[in-house]
Amino acid sequence: MKYHEFTLRLLLLAVAPLLIDCSSTANKAAVKPTAEAAVKSKPAVKPALGDDGEVDEYATAPDISDPLEKLNRGTFWVNDQLYTFLFRPISKGYELILPRPVRKGIDNAFENVKYPVRFVNCTLQGKFKRAGQETGKFVVNTVGGVVGIFRPAEKIPALANLPDEDTAQTLGKWGIPNGPYLVLPLLGPSSVRDTVGLAGDYALNPVNWPYLYWFGSRTKHDWVIVPPLSNTLRSIPGQLDKYDTITKEAVDPYLSARSAYSQSRAEAIKK
Repeated sequence: MKYHEFTLRLLLLAVAPLLIDCSSTANKAAVKPTAEAAVKSKPAVKPALGDDGEVDEYATAPDISDPLEKLNRGTFWVNDQLYTFLFRPISKGYELILPRPVRKGIDNAFENVKYPVRFVNCTLQGKFKRAGQETGKFVVNTVGGVVGIFRPAEKIPALANLPDEDTAQTLGKWGIPNGPYLVLPLLGPSSVRDTVGLAGDYALNPVNWPYLYWFGSRTKHDWVIVPPLSNTLRSIPGQLDKYDTITKEAVDPYLSARSAYSQSRAEAIKK
């Protein structure tokens, strides 16, 4: 396999957790992406009856425009197979090799490095106080938390539990609408607006800077692939847990995932 073909495939894997990450980390406490969330959403049309004669709580008008539903459902099914037969075994192996405290430290370090994503988008939204708090949090965790492996800033009330910010939230704050709902290969739920935002987050994340710099070079620099792949690997268990929470007990997993995604993004933009 040629080097560029190999790196392109790894790039697809490297960005896999980013979209779900954007829609979940900013709203961990406020959003409960379960079947209950879909039930509580106000239906825009009269609920339909399922095959068993009971009300199908998911048979309501879409809470986000979904003109490509047939295509999205097909992609959703393919993603589900990949999650089940590819990413889940990888996740289990990762959890088996590394104990929970080590995985937590790795997660903390990668989240700490995402400081530019949060700082830039706080600034673009005019949240200058929060941008300053993000800077303080980054300095405290980097210096006192051994490059972010530990999170001493969470013990400081002014720096604890700061909502995450991302480029899609900034676009939403600027009044740019969602656009059609999309299910992206590997990446999962998105919209036209959030897909653009994903590209912005990827460019702002220092983890990806070496790869972006060397991508297309004729000289081999395999080391630049390590950070994005490491970021993907450490994210897989948490993302699969969120996916299972959303879809496991759902009457229609596709509608449940769409509803949870739409609600979480709306709540994140309000913060």
